[in-house]
Amino acid sequence: MSTSTRTATSTDPTTEAGVRSRWRLAPHAERFALIGVWVVVLVVFSLARPQTYPTAGNLQGVLGSQAVLLVASLGVLLPLITGEFDLSVASALGLSSMVTAVMNVQHGWSIGAAVLAGVASALCVGIVNALGVVVFGIPSFIVTLGSGTFALGVVQWISGQSTVTGIDPHLVQATVGTRLLGVPLQFFYGLAAAVLLAALLEFTPLGRRLLFVGRSPQVAKLSGFDVPRLRAGAFLGCSTIAGLAGVVYAGTLGGADPSSAQSFLLPAFAAAYLGATAIVPGQFNPLGTVVAVYFLSSGVVGLQMLGAQSFVQQLFYGGALVVAVGLSRYVRHRATR
Repeated sequence: MSTSTRTATSTDPTTEAGVRSRWRLAPHAERFALIGVWVVVLVVFSLARPQTYPTAGNLQGVLGSQAVLLVASLGVLLPLITGEFDLSVASALGLSSMVTAVMNVQHGWSIGAAVLAGVASALCVGIVNALGVVVFGIPSFIVTLGSGTFALGVVQWISGQSTVTGIDPHLVQATVGTRLLGVPLQFFYGLAAAVLLAALLEFTPLGRRLLFVGRSPQVAKLSGFDVPRLRAGAFLGCSTIAGLAGVVYAGTLGGADPSSAQSFLLPAFAAAYLGATAIVPGQFNPLGTVVAVYFLSSGVVGLQMLGAQSFVQQLFYGGALVVAVGLSRYVRHRATR
């Protein structure tokens, strides 16, 4: 009897090792699953369009062309991390771009002063958002939608509803005119911003407090954190980053367009949510956002090379946002169990 009992309750060491191995591999599989899917997308489109898709020129074009979206997506992260939304990010980007161009081209300001004015104008949007949400207690969805619409009206007003061109060549040279390894400098600006933001969130007390507020504002408050100031700082940080993205956008265009900046809103949120399923699953994170931005752009470019119409980009980003939100919620639920 004792022998049979020992036999029934004993565990095969090989089975135990297999279970432990699977548990060790599971988190890594989640962290890098999006990268794996991205590789599959690259391979599929490379096989479908071997003469055009897997080329250095296409790679350099994709990396450089998505820099503005990458920076805007990093801005979106800060309110999301604290449990808020900022729907004004694209309008703040457009306002910064237009103010920079108008001040430089139409009013003769130096490019340095114009850039400061552009970023300051975007920061004003963040101040309005912070006051509305933190001081007056209005839901962030409503406040940022209103401030974004107001900023869009200001852009239409100061531009006369027309494109402003002829911005200082120094800004153009600093964004798309100079290349490193064949890639415009603006790509490296976006990559550096992602690394800096990741370091801030991971290794500084401020970053950890922001993450803590997003997980549980009540517990953060009981722990002595200044939750209102942290929430306000997230909106200010988002608008400042959007302002910098607007400056890069002005350099990319060589001027500013009164309406094109709105096209960044949906992709920025899609990238932020999809990025929350990668690198640090269940948490909005900058490095995951970088992967998501270029995963999405690789898919769009591939579809366009296959002859898809221009509206496919909206379909792709819209569908990606819905899927990304669902995946993000699922991964966050698993992470908190």
